[in-house]
Amino acid sequence: MATEKTPPPLPGGGLAPRGPLGGHLAKAAMLALSSGIAAWAAWPLYEARNWIGLGLAAAVTGAVWWVYLSERRVPAKYLLPGLLLLTAFQVVPVVYTVATSATNHGDGHRGTKEEAIARIEASSVTRTADGREFALTIAAEGDSPSGELVFLLAGEDGAVYAGDAGGLTPLPGARTGPTGRVLDADGYTPLTAAQANGRGAEVAGLAVPTGDGAGIRAQGLSAAYEGRAARVYGAGCDCVTDSETGTVYTADDGRGVFAAEGGERLSQGWRVGVGADNYARIAADPGIASAFLSILGWNTAFAAGTTLGVFVLGLAVALALHTPDRLRGRTLYRLLLVLPYAMPAFAMMLLWRDMFNADFGLVNRVLGTEVDWLGGTGTARAVALTVNIWLGFPYMFLICTGALQAIPRELVQAARLDGAGARQAFRHVTLPLLMVAVAPVLIATFAFNFNNFNAIWLTTEGGPFPPDSPTAGSTDLLITYTYRLAFGGQGAEYGYAAAVSVLIFLIVTLISYAGLRKSASLEEVNR
Repeated sequence: MATEKTPPPLPGGGLAPRGPLGGHLAKAAMLALSSGIAAWAAWPLYEARNWIGLGLAAAVTGAVWWVYLSERRVPAKYLLPGLLLLTAFQVVPVVYTVATSATNHGDGHRGTKEEAIARIEASSVTRTADGREFALTIAAEGDSPSGELVFLLAGEDGAVYAGDAGGLTPLPGARTGPTGRVLDADGYTPLTAAQANGRGAEVAGLAVPTGDGAGIRAQGLSAAYEGRAARVYGAGCDCVTDSETGTVYTADDGRGVFAAEGGERLSQGWRVGVGADNYARIAADPGIASAFLSILGWNTAFAAGTTLGVFVLGLAVALALHTPDRLRGRTLYRLLLVLPYAMPAFAMMLLWRDMFNADFGLVNRVLGTEVDWLGGTGTARAVALTVNIWLGFPYMFLICTGALQAIPRELVQAARLDGAGARQAFRHVTLPLLMVAVAPVLIATFAFNFNNFNAIWLTTEGGPFPPDSPTAGSTDLLITYTYRLAFGGQGAEYGYAAAVSVLIFLIVTLISYAGLRKSASLEEVNR
């Protein structure tokens, strides 16, 4: 019986490490890298007082060292990297989305109540005679001009500050020019006049709170002033009073807003938990419920229609080229059929959109028609399905070709010898065996197209839109509807959009589970 060899002793005692030296060096490098990443992440977590995140970073690092420094636990060494990546890129986003769906997070509801009060007071600032004046430089935080907007302020006393919605931050190392304006500051990128004009709405809307109802606002692009707030918060009544109109806005902590008796509320609020209100809103609001159900119906039809279309077309082409007779140019035909799949999908979708243009599109010119393909509900949906099937069928053609080649021809020949016709042999022999391999792919195709954002956004952009519903288009999928809610021009509603995303996740999960259960029964064909 073979016995395990003992490693040779080292000169100073102990045993030499097992395995090649390169493996030990690679392990040491990976452990050093994981420790370095943990140290890099630990300091920002500590500064933010994020003890949960800091504890998780320490636990993950400890688990990595515990697994890889042991000569045992071999399965864990292979499973741990995948488990960590799965948690980071799948579990954490899902948990965060579910948590966000239980809040009112969105435009006007991003921070704490204290931050909301500071912004309400700062945004109502008007100039006063005794207010300070500053030389202003419009800048962006970080190294990109698209970063968070910041005011770089140089006072008459020579002091320099960076101002944002959170207040003033001294900048002792900033460099100023002859006019007193800040030319350079570490951590900030001054904007050119064109860049600042492009963000004019943000410049006009930014007010830097300085405490006691005072704030700083921009006057043009090169000067700023400090003034007094017309709306002042009172801790005693937990309300904001508008000194110009006399209106009193009382805090509603359940909704995270300041609201007057007549129902009017200030646009600036704070983030609070709302429980299942976002889900109840989908079901209880007649307008939202009808739009959601309408989009869900079309979404399901779009995914099912695309899946059926690519399968039927891909299988038909695969069968046409899967013939025992030698077909001239078969390789060329297959190459041409795969071209739509090989081309960049986003470019092809934009090209198809232009081809269906009502005024100068190629389709109308070739057919001699004047159809507004993207302007009607039926035609726009037909366009979306046509484009998506055209882009997707080559992939199904490749899958079906491989599956057909794996089916023994003897089975089909035996069925024909037993008297079965070509259709019967295909229906009772070829198709069942084909579905064993293709069914999981069909389920994945359905799930992918249920959330196929690009297919709709790059062709119809969700339109056409009915006059009474500018947010829910006739060709919108739930994912494009969610995107419009979260990032639309009328204001972002991240909490509500997260609730819709959770519903999409549940719908796709249930459908995929049912499909996989059904496809499992097909394995009986091979037994």
